[in-house]
Amino acid sequence: MTDPTPRGTGKVPGRTDELSAGAYAGLGLQFVVGIILFLYLGKWIDAKFGTSPVFLISGVFLGGAGSFYLVYRKLVKVQKRDDELHGRKERQ
Repeated sequence: MTDPTPRGTGKVPGRTDELSAGAYAGLGLQFVVGIILFLYLGKWIDAKFGTSPVFLISGVFLGGAGSFYLVYRKLVKVQKRDDELHGRKERQ
């Protein structure tokens, strides 16, 4: 027979060891917003100086690179915190 009493998950209440789905969605949203923001900034600069599509393309790549860097930094920070929380040695 099965035991009807619920068992604990072994986690401390109020402590989050991993990123939630909302945080992951936030990272994706941050990535997309950075690219779109720089895309429109490049489009505006192109319209202002008549250099179409130089700054638009540059803006897309700059926004992508900047967004990737910010997402990478956040993930490394979360991984480091998770390693400290679980007593793992620092990664090389």
